[in-house]
Amino acid sequence: MKLSDFDFELPNELIALRPAVPRTAARLLVSQSGQRSHDQFDNIAHYLRPGDRLVLNDTKVIPSHLSGQRIRQSDMGETRAQIGVNLLSLNAQGNWLALAKPAKRVNVGETIEFSADLRAQVLEKSPQGLVLEFNQQGADFDAALLACGNMPLPPYIAAQRAVDQQDAQDYQTVFARRTGAVAAPTASLHFDQPLLDNLAAMGVQQTKVTLHVGAGTFLPVKVDDIQDHKMHAEWGEVSASAAAEIAQTKADGGRIIPVGTTALRLIETAAQGGGIKPWVGDTDIFITPGFEFQITSGLITNFHLPKSTLLMLVAALIGTDQLRSNYQSAINRGYRFFSYGDSSLLIP
Repeated sequence: MKLSDFDFELPNELIALRPAVPRTAARLLVSQSGQRSHDQFDNIAHYLRPGDRLVLNDTKVIPSHLSGQRIRQSDMGETRAQIGVNLLSLNAQGNWLALAKPAKRVNVGETIEFSADLRAQVLEKSPQGLVLEFNQQGADFDAALLACGNMPLPPYIAAQRAVDQQDAQDYQTVFARRTGAVAAPTASLHFDQPLLDNLAAMGVQQTKVTLHVGAGTFLPVKVDDIQDHKMHAEWGEVSASAAAEIAQTKADGGRIIPVGTTALRLIETAAQGGGIKPWVGDTDIFITPGFEFQITSGLITNFHLPKSTLLMLVAALIGTDQLRSNYQSAINRGYRFFSYGDSSLLIP
């Protein structure tokens, strides 16, 4: 298929710059077996049934946008210059790949100071970015980063308003647990704890998996033939207990409904070859129309960017024609789009 097959016109005023308040007040488009209806997210229980299992991504977004001072030692003494840094991903050695602005003047071996408690040494420099070794690790790193970093809002929001303190709460799921993401699993932002508790009480089971969402989720597809696109890789884990829970629900005839494209990509990675198994590693699975789903019965997801890999995944699940019809209906009804926008429940 061609990239142009996944394009659509979206009025700028439909890009959500803030989430609904409360979280559960977002609108919900329900697309099931070719039929479509419209509701509010806090009524999602009406469309789920006992024995269903929601798969939730418990990754925690780090405040990965940093401002600091680049420190250079020379014969003239110490010099400092302002620099902005966006953390991207953690490597196997425990160091961070990051983008810097301005990057041209950064040299390997220099120190960047972000606060009295947090600084990093530049270990490597390449077209992909900088590799930074921080002076803190683990919980100490998390605390220092929380004190001086800002939440990494998507570019289509950050271009229209500044990040503020409210985003520290809004851009984090209520069940976020494992730090490492630089973008939120946004389909999960619509849940609050009372709604999760109510679903559990009615017999809708929940399983947590982890996929650390990377900045690559916002990268545009630049090739006309989508099969030529190289998908970014993200670290994820499906534990033995999570795999067993999902397998049991499947065996019992229940539906497996991942909350968000990240959770879907992860469980389908763990199920390649048939039957879900414990899995850990980097996944670059690229799901496009024609993909054979092994585990997924449905999907809870937001409304995605034109020409995005996420839009292609949704088309793979419900069909390109249904996707186009759903999106046109959402636009006509004034649904709010993208990370802070409204939601949909999609059952093929």
